[in-house]
Amino acid sequence: MNSSIILGITLIALGAFSSGSFAMPFDKVKGWKWETFWMVFSVAAYVIFPILSCLIFAPEYLQVFKSIPTKTIIWVFFLGSVYGIGNLSFGLSLRYLGLSLGYALALGLMLAIGTLIPPLIDGRLAELFTTDGGNKLILGIIIAIVGIALVAYTGFLKDKLSDKSESITEFNFTKGVLAAILVGITGSAMSLGIEQGTPISDMAIKQGTDPFFAVNPVLLILLSGTLVTTILWCGYQGFKNNSLKEYVKVEKRSILITNYLWCTLAGGLWFIQFFLYGMGKSQMGRLSFIAWGVLMALTIAFATVWGLIRKEWKGVTTKIYLLLAISLLVIILASFLIGMSAS
Repeated sequence: MNSSIILGITLIALGAFSSGSFAMPFDKVKGWKWETFWMVFSVAAYVIFPILSCLIFAPEYLQVFKSIPTKTIIWVFFLGSVYGIGNLSFGLSLRYLGLSLGYALALGLMLAIGTLIPPLIDGRLAELFTTDGGNKLILGIIIAIVGIALVAYTGFLKDKLSDKSESITEFNFTKGVLAAILVGITGSAMSLGIEQGTPISDMAIKQGTDPFFAVNPVLLILLSGTLVTTILWCGYQGFKNNSLKEYVKVEKRSILITNYLWCTLAGGLWFIQFFLYGMGKSQMGRLSFIAWGVLMALTIAFATVWGLIRKEWKGVTTKIYLLLAISLLVIILASFLIGMSAS
Protein backbone atom coordinates (compact mmCIF):
# COMPACT_ATOMS: atom_id res chain seq x y z
CA MET A 1 0.00 0.00 0.00
CA ASN A 2 1.61 3.29 -1.07
CA SER A 3 2.16 6.26 1.24
CA SER A 4 -0.60 8.44 -0.22
CA ILE A 5 -3.21 5.75 0.47
CA ILE A 6 -1.91 5.32 4.03
CA LEU A 7 -2.21 9.10 4.52
CA GLY A 8 -5.71 9.01 3.07
CA ILE A 9 -6.88 6.24 5.40
CA THR A 10 -5.31 8.04 8.40
CA LEU A 11 -7.20 11.26 7.61
CA ILE A 12 -10.42 9.31 7.13
CA ALA A 13 -9.86 7.57 10.49
CA LEU A 14 -9.57 10.98 12.19
CA GLY A 15 -12.79 11.97 10.47
CA ALA A 16 -14.42 8.80 11.76
CA PHE A 17 -13.46 9.71 15.32
CA SER A 18 -15.08 13.11 14.87
CA SER A 19 -18.16 11.48 13.36
CA GLY A 20 -18.43 8.95 16.16
CA SER A 21 -18.22 11.75 18.73
CA PHE A 22 -20.50 14.42 17.26
CA ALA A 23 -23.64 13.41 19.18
CA MET A 24 -21.99 13.66 22.59
CA PRO A 25 -22.73 17.42 23.02
CA PHE A 26 -26.46 16.67 22.72
CA ASP A 27 -26.30 15.23 26.24
CA LYS A 28 -25.73 18.78 27.49
CA VAL A 29 -28.79 20.29 25.77
CA LYS A 30 -31.63 21.08 28.18
CA GLY A 31 -35.30 21.91 27.62
CA TRP A 32 -35.32 21.38 23.85
CA LYS A 33 -37.23 18.74 21.93
CA TRP A 34 -35.42 16.60 19.38
CA GLU A 35 -36.52 18.63 16.35
CA THR A 36 -35.26 21.85 17.91
CA PHE A 37 -31.71 20.81 18.70
CA TRP A 38 -31.45 18.83 15.44
CA MET A 39 -32.40 21.94 13.47
CA VAL A 40 -29.82 24.13 15.22
CA PHE A 41 -27.22 21.40 14.76
CA SER A 42 -28.12 21.19 11.07
CA VAL A 43 -27.69 24.92 10.43
CA ALA A 44 -24.17 24.70 11.87
CA ALA A 45 -23.29 21.44 10.12
CA TYR A 46 -24.84 22.16 6.72
CA VAL A 47 -24.39 25.93 6.37
CA ILE A 48 -22.00 27.68 8.76
CA PHE A 49 -19.06 25.27 8.67
CA PRO A 50 -19.29 24.38 4.95
CA ILE A 51 -19.26 28.09 4.00
CA LEU A 52 -16.36 28.78 6.36
CA SER A 53 -14.40 25.87 4.90
CA CYS A 54 -14.89 27.21 1.38
CA LEU A 55 -14.02 30.78 2.33
CA ILE A 56 -10.79 29.64 3.99
CA PHE A 57 -9.66 26.66 1.91
CA ALA A 58 -11.46 27.01 -1.43
CA PRO A 59 -12.08 30.75 -1.96
CA GLU A 60 -12.58 30.16 -5.69
CA TYR A 61 -15.80 28.24 -5.04
CA LEU A 62 -18.16 30.83 -6.57
CA GLN A 63 -16.19 30.89 -9.80
CA VAL A 64 -16.19 27.08 -9.75
CA PHE A 65 -20.00 27.00 -9.56
CA LYS A 66 -20.24 29.37 -12.54
CA SER A 67 -18.00 27.07 -14.59
CA ILE A 68 -19.92 23.85 -13.90
CA PRO A 69 -23.00 22.75 -15.92
CA THR A 70 -26.20 23.54 -14.07
CA LYS A 71 -27.42 19.94 -14.37
CA THR A 72 -24.39 18.72 -12.39
CA ILE A 73 -25.09 21.15 -9.57
CA ILE A 74 -28.80 20.24 -9.53
CA TRP A 75 -27.97 16.51 -9.46
CA VAL A 76 -25.56 16.90 -6.55
CA PHE A 77 -28.06 19.15 -4.72
CA PHE A 78 -30.79 16.53 -5.23
CA LEU A 79 -28.58 13.77 -3.84
CA GLY A 80 -27.94 16.01 -0.84
CA SER A 81 -31.68 16.37 -0.25
CA VAL A 82 -32.07 12.57 -0.40
CA TYR A 83 -29.22 12.26 2.07
CA GLY A 84 -31.17 14.66 4.28
CA ILE A 85 -33.84 11.97 4.67
CA GLY A 86 -31.12 9.54 5.71
CA ASN A 87 -29.57 11.95 8.17
CA LEU A 88 -32.91 12.71 9.80
CA SER A 89 -33.50 8.99 10.09
CA PHE A 90 -30.03 8.62 11.54
CA GLY A 91 -30.89 11.13 14.23
CA LEU A 92 -33.98 9.09 15.05
CA SER A 93 -31.96 5.86 15.18
CA LEU A 94 -29.67 7.46 17.77
CA ARG A 95 -32.72 8.69 19.66
CA TYR A 96 -34.29 5.22 19.89
CA LEU A 97 -31.21 2.97 19.98
CA GLY A 98 -28.42 5.04 21.53
CA LEU A 99 -24.95 5.74 20.15
CA SER A 100 -23.41 2.29 19.86
CA LEU A 101 -26.37 0.34 18.52
CA GLY A 102 -27.72 3.20 16.40
CA TYR A 103 -24.39 3.84 14.71
CA ALA A 104 -23.69 0.16 14.13
CA LEU A 105 -26.99 -0.60 12.42
CA ALA A 106 -27.44 2.63 10.46
CA LEU A 107 -23.87 3.20 9.34
CA GLY A 108 -23.24 -0.49 8.80
CA LEU A 109 -25.95 -0.47 6.15
CA MET A 110 -24.55 2.75 4.68
CA LEU A 111 -21.11 1.11 4.56
CA ALA A 112 -22.31 -1.76 2.39
CA ILE A 113 -24.65 0.21 0.15
CA GLY A 114 -22.57 3.38 -0.10
CA THR A 115 -19.39 1.55 -1.10
CA LEU A 116 -21.01 -0.38 -3.94
CA ILE A 117 -23.28 2.24 -5.51
CA PRO A 118 -20.58 4.56 -7.00
CA PRO A 119 -18.74 1.80 -8.93
CA LEU A 120 -22.14 0.39 -9.97
CA ILE A 121 -23.18 3.76 -11.41
CA ASP A 122 -19.99 4.37 -13.41
CA GLY A 123 -19.41 0.80 -14.58
CA ARG A 124 -16.50 -0.17 -12.34
CA LEU A 125 -18.40 -2.83 -10.40
CA ALA A 126 -17.59 -5.63 -12.88
CA GLU A 127 -13.88 -4.92 -12.43
CA LEU A 128 -14.09 -5.74 -8.73
CA PHE A 129 -14.58 -9.43 -9.50
CA THR A 130 -11.51 -9.63 -11.74
CA THR A 131 -8.82 -8.28 -9.39
CA ASP A 132 -7.40 -9.31 -6.03
CA GLY A 133 -8.18 -5.86 -4.59
CA GLY A 134 -11.75 -6.09 -5.82
CA ASN A 135 -12.22 -9.49 -4.22
CA LYS A 136 -10.93 -8.09 -0.92
CA LEU A 137 -13.43 -5.25 -1.20
CA ILE A 138 -16.35 -7.61 -1.79
CA LEU A 139 -15.19 -9.85 1.06
CA GLY A 140 -14.92 -6.79 3.33
CA ILE A 141 -18.49 -5.78 2.54
CA ILE A 142 -19.77 -9.33 3.17
CA ILE A 143 -17.98 -9.43 6.53
CA ALA A 144 -19.40 -6.00 7.37
CA ILE A 145 -22.91 -7.33 6.71
CA VAL A 146 -22.20 -10.24 9.08
CA GLY A 147 -21.15 -7.69 11.70
CA ILE A 148 -24.34 -5.72 11.13
CA ALA A 149 -26.42 -8.87 11.61
CA LEU A 150 -24.60 -9.61 14.87
CA VAL A 151 -25.21 -6.07 16.09
CA ALA A 152 -28.90 -6.35 15.23
CA TYR A 153 -29.15 -9.62 17.15
CA THR A 154 -27.34 -8.04 20.09
CA GLY A 155 -29.86 -5.20 20.07
CA PHE A 156 -32.72 -7.69 19.94
CA LEU A 157 -31.37 -9.44 23.03
CA LYS A 158 -30.99 -6.10 24.78
CA ASP A 159 -34.56 -5.17 23.91
CA LYS A 160 -35.84 -8.30 25.63
CA LEU A 161 -34.34 -7.19 28.94
CA SER A 162 -36.65 -5.26 31.22
CA ASP A 163 -33.74 -3.24 32.67
CA LYS A 164 -33.12 -0.76 29.88
CA SER A 165 -30.22 1.69 30.08
CA GLU A 166 -31.16 4.92 31.80
CA SER A 167 -28.99 6.84 29.31
CA ILE A 168 -31.46 5.96 26.51
CA THR A 169 -34.74 7.25 27.88
CA GLU A 170 -36.67 6.57 24.63
CA PHE A 171 -35.19 3.17 23.78
CA ASN A 172 -37.39 1.51 21.16
CA PHE A 173 -35.81 -1.32 19.18
CA THR A 174 -38.49 -1.54 16.47
CA LYS A 175 -38.59 2.18 15.71
CA GLY A 176 -34.79 2.36 15.83
CA VAL A 177 -34.34 -0.53 13.37
CA LEU A 178 -36.86 0.96 10.93
CA ALA A 179 -35.01 4.28 11.10
CA ALA A 180 -31.66 2.52 10.56
CA ILE A 181 -32.99 0.70 7.47
CA LEU A 182 -34.12 4.04 6.01
CA VAL A 183 -30.64 5.44 6.73
CA GLY A 184 -29.04 2.58 4.83
CA ILE A 185 -31.29 3.11 1.80
CA THR A 186 -31.11 6.91 1.54
CA GLY A 187 -27.95 7.79 3.46
CA SER A 188 -25.63 6.36 0.81
CA ALA A 189 -26.67 9.31 -1.37
CA MET A 190 -23.89 11.23 0.39
CA SER A 191 -21.24 8.88 -0.95
CA LEU A 192 -22.79 8.96 -4.39
CA GLY A 193 -23.13 12.75 -4.26
CA ILE A 194 -19.45 13.23 -3.48
CA GLU A 195 -18.53 10.78 -6.23
CA GLN A 196 -20.84 12.47 -8.75
CA GLY A 197 -19.44 15.84 -7.68
CA THR A 198 -15.99 14.92 -9.02
CA PRO A 199 -16.32 17.42 -11.94
CA ILE A 200 -16.81 20.17 -9.35
CA SER A 201 -13.70 19.07 -7.45
CA ASP A 202 -11.71 18.90 -10.69
CA MET A 203 -12.82 22.41 -11.63
CA ALA A 204 -11.89 23.68 -8.17
CA ILE A 205 -8.36 22.34 -8.68
CA LYS A 206 -8.17 24.04 -12.09
CA GLN A 207 -9.26 27.29 -10.44
CA GLY A 208 -6.39 27.04 -7.94
CA THR A 209 -7.84 25.12 -4.98
CA ASP A 210 -5.44 22.74 -3.26
CA PRO A 211 -6.48 19.13 -4.14
CA PHE A 212 -6.62 18.45 -0.39
CA PHE A 213 -9.65 20.76 -0.13
CA ALA A 214 -11.20 20.33 -3.57
CA VAL A 215 -14.23 18.45 -2.18
CA ASN A 216 -15.32 21.45 -0.06
CA PRO A 217 -17.37 23.11 -2.85
CA VAL A 218 -19.07 19.75 -3.46
CA LEU A 219 -19.99 19.51 0.22
CA LEU A 220 -21.47 23.01 0.16
CA ILE A 221 -23.88 22.05 -2.64
CA LEU A 222 -24.68 18.65 -1.18
CA LEU A 223 -25.39 19.92 2.29
CA SER A 224 -27.52 22.77 0.97
CA GLY A 225 -29.87 20.09 -0.31
CA THR A 226 -29.67 18.30 3.04
CA LEU A 227 -30.63 21.51 4.84
CA VAL A 228 -33.78 21.95 2.74
CA THR A 229 -35.03 18.48 3.71
CA THR A 230 -34.18 19.13 7.35
CA ILE A 231 -36.00 22.48 7.45
CA LEU A 232 -39.16 20.91 6.03
CA TRP A 233 -39.21 18.03 8.53
CA CYS A 234 -38.07 19.87 11.65
CA GLY A 235 -40.36 22.78 10.83
CA TYR A 236 -43.30 20.40 10.52
CA GLN A 237 -42.40 18.66 13.77
CA GLY A 238 -41.95 21.99 15.52
CA PHE A 239 -45.40 23.15 14.42
CA LYS A 240 -46.95 19.79 15.31
CA ASN A 241 -45.35 19.61 18.78
CA ASN A 242 -45.63 23.35 19.53
CA SER A 243 -41.86 23.52 19.99
CA LEU A 244 -41.01 26.38 17.60
CA LYS A 245 -40.93 28.77 20.57
CA GLU A 246 -37.96 26.84 22.01
CA TYR A 247 -35.61 28.58 19.56
CA VAL A 248 -36.02 31.84 21.47
CA LYS A 249 -37.36 30.86 24.88
CA VAL A 250 -36.45 28.31 27.56
CA GLU A 251 -36.53 28.35 31.34
CA LYS A 252 -33.30 30.36 31.65
CA ARG A 253 -31.53 32.57 29.11
CA SER A 254 -28.18 31.04 30.06
CA ILE A 255 -29.55 27.61 29.11
CA LEU A 256 -30.69 28.98 25.73
CA ILE A 257 -27.18 30.26 24.96
CA THR A 258 -25.44 27.06 26.04
CA ASN A 259 -27.94 24.98 24.03
CA TYR A 260 -26.98 26.89 20.89
CA LEU A 261 -23.29 26.47 21.69
CA TRP A 262 -23.54 22.71 22.30
CA CYS A 263 -25.53 22.17 19.10
CA THR A 264 -23.05 24.28 17.14
CA LEU A 265 -20.20 22.19 18.55
CA ALA A 266 -22.03 19.03 17.46
CA GLY A 267 -22.45 20.52 13.99
CA GLY A 268 -18.74 21.31 13.82
CA LEU A 269 -17.74 17.80 14.84
CA TRP A 270 -20.13 16.32 12.30
CA PHE A 271 -18.83 18.49 9.45
CA ILE A 272 -15.18 17.82 10.28
CA GLN A 273 -15.73 14.16 9.41
CA PHE A 274 -16.44 15.09 5.79
CA PHE A 275 -13.77 17.77 5.73
CA LEU A 276 -11.18 15.15 6.70
CA TYR A 277 -12.93 12.56 4.54
CA GLY A 278 -12.54 14.83 1.52
CA MET A 279 -8.86 15.31 2.26
CA GLY A 280 -8.34 11.57 2.69
CA LYS A 281 -10.36 10.68 -0.38
CA SER A 282 -8.18 12.99 -2.48
CA GLN A 283 -5.26 10.67 -1.75
CA MET A 284 -7.04 7.46 -2.79
CA GLY A 285 -6.77 7.87 -6.56
CA ARG A 286 -8.98 5.79 -8.84
CA LEU A 287 -10.08 3.62 -5.92
CA SER A 288 -11.46 6.60 -4.01
CA PHE A 289 -14.82 4.86 -3.58
CA ILE A 290 -13.41 2.62 -0.82
CA ALA A 291 -13.02 5.70 1.39
CA TRP A 292 -16.71 5.58 2.29
CA GLY A 293 -16.47 2.05 3.68
CA VAL A 294 -13.47 2.94 5.83
CA LEU A 295 -15.22 6.03 7.21
CA MET A 296 -18.41 4.15 8.07
CA ALA A 297 -16.71 1.14 9.68
CA LEU A 298 -14.35 3.15 11.88
CA THR A 299 -17.13 5.55 12.86
CA ILE A 300 -19.11 2.58 14.14
CA ALA A 301 -16.09 1.47 16.17
CA PHE A 302 -15.59 4.87 17.82
CA ALA A 303 -19.33 5.31 18.49
CA THR A 304 -19.45 1.90 20.16
CA VAL A 305 -16.69 2.95 22.52
CA TRP A 306 -18.62 6.13 23.40
CA GLY A 307 -21.74 4.05 23.97
CA LEU A 308 -19.88 1.90 26.48
CA ILE A 309 -18.51 5.00 28.23
CA ARG A 310 -22.05 6.39 28.47
CA LYS A 311 -23.16 3.07 30.04
CA GLU A 312 -25.77 2.46 27.35
CA TRP A 313 -25.28 -1.27 27.90
CA LYS A 314 -25.50 -1.14 31.67
CA GLY A 315 -27.38 -4.09 33.14
CA VAL A 316 -27.00 -6.44 30.17
CA THR A 317 -25.55 -9.93 30.52
CA THR A 318 -21.98 -10.98 29.85
CA LYS A 319 -23.21 -12.82 26.76
CA ILE A 320 -24.55 -9.59 25.26
CA TYR A 321 -21.31 -7.75 26.03
CA LEU A 322 -19.39 -10.56 24.33
CA LEU A 323 -21.62 -10.43 21.26
CA LEU A 324 -21.19 -6.66 21.10
CA ALA A 325 -17.39 -7.03 21.26
CA ILE A 326 -17.41 -9.68 18.53
CA SER A 327 -19.65 -7.50 16.34
CA LEU A 328 -17.27 -4.59 16.75
CA LEU A 329 -14.24 -6.71 15.88
CA VAL A 330 -15.99 -8.10 12.80
CA ILE A 331 -16.83 -4.61 11.53
CA ILE A 332 -13.28 -3.37 12.19
CA LEU A 333 -11.95 -6.39 10.25
CA ALA A 334 -14.26 -5.44 7.40
CA SER A 335 -12.90 -1.88 7.37
CA PHE A 336 -9.32 -3.18 7.18
CA LEU A 337 -10.18 -5.45 4.26
CA ILE A 338 -11.89 -2.58 2.47
CA GLY A 339 -8.78 -0.46 3.07
CA MET A 340 -6.46 -3.25 1.91
CA SER A 341 -8.42 -3.52 -1.33
CA ALA A 342 -6.67 -0.32 -2.45
CA SER A 343 -3.22 -1.88 -2.25
